[in-house]
Amino acid sequence: MPLGPREATGVVWAENDNPNPPLDNRLKDIEEKLEFPPLKPELRRFVEWVANYTLAARGMVLRMCLRMGEHLGAERERIGVRLAGPPPERLTPARRRLLALLADDMVRGKTDAAREAGVSVGVIDGLIDEGTLATVVLPPEPVAQRPDPDFIQADFTADQRVAATALQATLASSGFSVTLLDGVTGSGKTEVYFEAVADTIRRGRQSLILMPEIALTTQFLDRFAARFGVRPAEWHSELPPRLRARTWRAVADGEVSVVVGARSALFLPYADLGLIVVDEEHDPAYKQEDGVRYHARDMAVVRGHIANIAVVLSSATPSIETEVNARRGRYARLSLPERFGGQRLPTVEAIDLRRERPPPARFIAPPLASAVKNTLERGEQALLFLNRRGYAPLTLCRNCGFRFACPNCDAWLVDHRFRRQLVCHHCGFGMPHPPTCPKCGVKDSFVAVGPGVERLDEEVRELFPQARILVLSSDLVATVERMREELADVAAGRFDIVIGTQLVAKGHHFPMLNLVGVVDADLGLSNGDPRAAERTFQLLHQVIGRAGRDAGVGLGLPQTHQPDHPVMRALIAQDREAFYAAEIASREKSGYPPFGRLASIVVSGPDKHAAAAYARELARAAPLNENRAEPVRVLGPAEAPLALVRGRHRLRLLIKAPRNYDLGAYLRRWLAKAPKRHGPIKLEIDVDPQSFL
Repeated sequence: MPLGPREATGVVWAENDNPNPPLDNRLKDIEEKLEFPPLKPELRRFVEWVANYTLAARGMVLRMCLRMGEHLGAERERIGVRLAGPPPERLTPARRRLLALLADDMVRGKTDAAREAGVSVGVIDGLIDEGTLATVVLPPEPVAQRPDPDFIQADFTADQRVAATALQATLASSGFSVTLLDGVTGSGKTEVYFEAVADTIRRGRQSLILMPEIALTTQFLDRFAARFGVRPAEWHSELPPRLRARTWRAVADGEVSVVVGARSALFLPYADLGLIVVDEEHDPAYKQEDGVRYHARDMAVVRGHIANIAVVLSSATPSIETEVNARRGRYARLSLPERFGGQRLPTVEAIDLRRERPPPARFIAPPLASAVKNTLERGEQALLFLNRRGYAPLTLCRNCGFRFACPNCDAWLVDHRFRRQLVCHHCGFGMPHPPTCPKCGVKDSFVAVGPGVERLDEEVRELFPQARILVLSSDLVATVERMREELADVAAGRFDIVIGTQLVAKGHHFPMLNLVGVVDADLGLSNGDPRAAERTFQLLHQVIGRAGRDAGVGLGLPQTHQPDHPVMRALIAQDREAFYAAEIASREKSGYPPFGRLASIVVSGPDKHAAAAYARELARAAPLNENRAEPVRVLGPAEAPLALVRGRHRLRLLIKAPRNYDLGAYLRRWLAKAPKRHGPIKLEIDVDPQSFL
């Protein structure tokens, strides 16, 4: 329809019971009605709920439901060939092979027929011209074949069988429910929730399996195919536009039984959604940090409630929010306390860097280097984990102390030797290494400070020159397919040592990997984030859990300056319950989620003083607390930890409220009284923030 000077796509949302007659003469004609299935009431209610909760515009949420690859034009027809006339006068060996293949009167695609017969497409075109073959327009290839819920019967342990049976009983009872599938790493949680998926397929309904995008690997898709005979439909950011459009339509038409996707798959227009699984439910990647700021785990529970269906949350290290809900009985809990096949959990031994220091300008302590050496001698694989991309986080001049900083952000430039650039990880600014210091002019005076995975790669190659080494980092992986290939190579044993960031901690199964060394286990503990301890525990527990999953004895060696920190003590003792008890008690005492609610307002602008002045005006406009028994605290404004990003100065206000307080209503009252913004001042509202940068 026309919207001002442009054309826009819109959705008829509801009947208007009270039309305004004077507006009739201002109505414009709709240009075209798009041929798409109507959005179901369940999806429209979900869109309204998300918009209301996140304080986002309803149209912004709706847009996420309609990202189906518009404006692609007509799809190219698939052409097939079949026998239709007499043999040609001239029969070459290539023509004989092709005609023998097509003698079964089956229709084949041109490319498929050429490949099967071992001939060129030109041979086919020649026979079409002579009338021996006829062309047939083939229907589009299905996005995914229907999975067979009875393709194989899973070989379960006793614990898995109990959990699978309980999940199936939950599904059979129909209605909304949330179940936490809580199992140690390698316990076979995936196979258990596959049984719930199988039951959903038998009932003729659709299933959604949400995963962090980088965990959506070939290995997982192959496990799905091994259980159901075919791969599921996929939904993620690197789906080609044409396949994206076909997948969207197939989901809406009910032609797809199972979708495995990243967080955006939650907003697809399912014809009959019957089950939602959130794998690795604790993962921070489920939080959308721009546009509509939502948490896919929480919104999955909301969609399940609106659609009146079962939701399964799966994790070896549940989020504190999910753990508290399970402890209080809001969620059911199914436990898998042991690894599949009788494998033991890895032993964890901390390397105290106060006593066992690495050599000068090195980052691998002698005990870790010795453990890697022993692992390689046994023909096993080792993983060295460092959650820091690039070569070094800081580059400075040893002559004058000049440090390379981003001109657009309040951050140092990270040295990326593989790309030969100094790069900002916040705005993407990059520059080549200059030959001389910009401040003092001295040549070749730069020194790298601190390690990244590229620097670790350099050190490992010196220590183990014969080893086959792979660096896995998101900035070094060009596409999802390339990442899947490299992870498959690791699983097949084609590398001896893997050096990786959090990319390697996401549910992968490497049969020959028995040693995990964490080069800097303290990295996430001192950033001022209220969830720092929880996230560090989850990440280290997950990455160490890659060891010893198939054969042999797993060993985790975290290098730390704080072996007495509660996170390190819990990891070493493998006492998850003690960590959760302490962390939950701390959150409850301080009133942080899930025992209280938070919202963040970030004011930003290119002029620091104008942004600060508006932030102060906004704070003064905050409503007074109507009920002193349930006070709302407004903290700030204060400079955000990242005070400058992409040339914009940032100030943060943090709103803290009791758990059952209507924070959305409070924020709306506040924004209704907010001072008018002038110029390029921006407001970003994040309900339930996960990042405090």
